[in-house]
Parts: sequence; C-alpha cells; structure tokens
Amino acid sequence: PTHFAHRNNTLLLQPTNPPPPTHTAGIRLDVEWAEDAAWRRTHKEPYLSWSDFQQTRDKGFNRPFFTYILLVVCTAVLIASYGLNGWKVEPLNINPMVGPSAETLIRMGAKQTSLIVNQGEWYRLFSPMVLHAGLIHYFLNMTALWFIGKAVEQCHGFAAAAILFIIPAVGGTILSAIFLPEYISVGASGGIFGLIGACVADIFINWSLLFSKHVNASDEGVRFRHLKVLLWLLFDIVINCLIGLTPFVDNFTHLGGMVYGLLCGLSTIERLSTDFFGIATTFWTRLRNLLIRFSGLILSVVLIMITTALLVENDAGKSPCSSCRYVSCVPFPPWAGEDNKWWYCDDCSRITADAKLDASGYYSLSMTCPDGAIEEIDLSDQLVTDRQWIRKQLPSYCRKYCDNLFA
Repeated sequence: PTHFAHRNNTLLLQPTNPPPPTHTAGIRLDVEWAEDAAWRRTHKEPYLSWSDFQQTRDKGFNRPFFTYILLVVCTAVLIASYGLNGWKVEPLNINPMVGPSAETLIRMGAKQTSLIVNQGEWYRLFSPMVLHAGLIHYFLNMTALWFIGKAVEQCHGFAAAAILFIIPAVGGTILSAIFLPEYISVGASGGIFGLIGACVADIFINWSLLFSKHVNASDEGVRFRHLKVLLWLLFDIVINCLIGLTPFVDNFTHLGGMVYGLLCGLSTIERLSTDFFGIATTFWTRLRNLLIRFSGLILSVVLIMITTALLVENDAGKSPCSSCRYVSCVPFPPWAGEDNKWWYCDDCSRITADAKLDASGYYSLSMTCPDGAIEEIDLSDQLVTDRQWIRKQLPSYCRKYCDNLFA
C-alpha cells in the first residue's frame, strides 16, 4: 500500500509501513523510490513495490562491502588475540570485557603512547580500530557497526563509509594518546562514533526536510519517527560512553571520533535535494552549503596534523590534563572499599620504592610518589620479610601516604 501526494506538480510516493530509518536512510529511500516511480510513470513501466525496490538496492555493488570487510577483520583479530593469550580470558576485575590480558593487547597493536612516541610504532594509531578488549566489547561494537555502518555505506557508498570510519578512528586515537598516555586502549568505537557523528551531520544538513511541516504534511508521524532516530543515536552514545569508563576502552577515542565524524560528514554526506520537494533555495543558501561541504574534511585533516604534532612534541608520560582521565575512567565498583576496587584511575600502579633490610626483615620503605615526592614509611612493627608482598602493597601505600596521586 502506498500514499500518493502532489507538491508543485511533483508526484510523491510514501510507503505505508517503511522500515525505521537509521539516520536519513528512510527518507533517502523514499526519495529514490518516488523518483523511480516517476520515471516508470513517464515511461509507462510497471511500478515496483516497496519491498521489490528495496531488494534491488541490496544487490550487486550497492552492498556494504566495507562493513563486511570490517566485520571479518575484527572477528579474525579477536580470535587471534584469544589464541595469543593461550585461549584464556582474564578475571573480570582485570578485564571486565571477557577478554585477553593487557600484555596480549599490546602485542596485538593496542594504543600505548610510549611505544608510539618513543619507539616510533606509529602503526598503533591504526591497529586499535580492529582490536577489541573482549567478547562484550566486540559484540556491542559489531552490532552498532552492522546497523549504522551498513545504512551509511548503502546511502553514501564505499569511499564515504571508509572516510567516515578511518579518519575519526585515527583522530580519536591521537587524542587518546595525548590525554591518556598512561592507558592502553583498543576498539573500533572511534570509527563507529565517527559514523554516528556522520549521522548527526546528515540530520543537521537535512534538518529542513526531516522536520519540515511542508515536506511531512501528509504524515504527522514522520517527524516523530525522525525524532526517534535522534533518541536512538543519543542512547547509543550514552551506552558506549559508559563502556568507555572501563579498562582498555576510552572515551577520548569515542568523543574525538564523533567530532571528526561530524566534520567529515559535513563534507561527505550527500545533501538531499530540496527541489524534489518543491522547496526553493536561495543563492546564499547554496553558497553556505558549499562552504560547509568543503570545510568539514579540510578541518578534519588540519586537526589531525595539529594533534599529531602535539603528540610528537609532548612527553609520552605526561598528560596536559591529568584530571581528564575521569572522562574515561571511574574507580569500580563504587561500593567496594578503597583497597578492594577492581581498578583505579590514579598513577599509583606505576610508583617505585626502595626497601631497607636488617636481620629481622624490612623495616623501612622510601617510596617515590607519582609527583616525585619521597615518602618514608615505617615497617618495623610489621615484621615484613616478603619483598613481593611489599611490591603488591605499594599502590595502597601510595593512596594512603601520597598527597598527589597523579604524575
């Protein structure tokens, strides 16, 4: 069943039960279907039903090959990471994503700032986009990639999807390397957030059509369905940002990727033609659209160049904003005692100390706090003889005696 409406002598067709749009995928399909129907009417060809038209679009070279390739590569790399980890998973208090160890992720190519800057391993700006911290991380990302990436690629093509995934993924990783140099991180989330940012750009540049009373006059529910798309995108952003608070995943990659995706989307997303809907555009509107289209991608490349230069010049062990780590980390679980949390967000795990020993055992500890301050700790009343026990207690001593817990 189909609704027919005339606007400025243009025949518009609207399916009674269209599939829910992922961004403007639904309205784009409406336009393509209506244009196809208008052509068939002019040439006296039989109309294609909605389902038949949609099936013709899903065949041949219009399939989302870039999305398929990413799914295959991410799956293969995940399996390889488990194999390298001896087919074992780490305890949940170490890796809550049900995945391999930090050492394995580093060997697989995880982002680690010191290796990128000091060892020249620049491939680590690219390799994290196909790595995942574990099964939970993988399934959430691949589900998002399937629904969002597939829709973006089928609407805008292989090249646009690749740009909207790769540039945000790399740009987000660079930001993470600058602001979170002490953390390792992995995941396709930067690229997926790039696709989400592109969806936001798509909605922004086509706002006048998506929420126009003139365009949607025959169906008041259409504008509400488009509003639901915004809410679903917001929900996906919130869920991924919550995951970004866990180890091996970070929100600087997420949010940086979304900003880059928004900028790239302004250049790569094709604007829906308002002429088809009988809406005239002025010269200044066309000029503004042209400037926006060219500025997005150029600004993205410039920002990547600037942030890369900052990464090279910055001390690999220093963050320009130590408290910014809380954007991507919270001590967990919040109900556990200070010495019993699964993970922390300070630098106490990296401190060093010199222990003094006599015949009865270790009696004193000279501990170097994250900020370089020296704290003397008296161990004489504890009769400590096990050096490994002291090593394990260092983070607790740090949180107890050091005034500044950040490097």
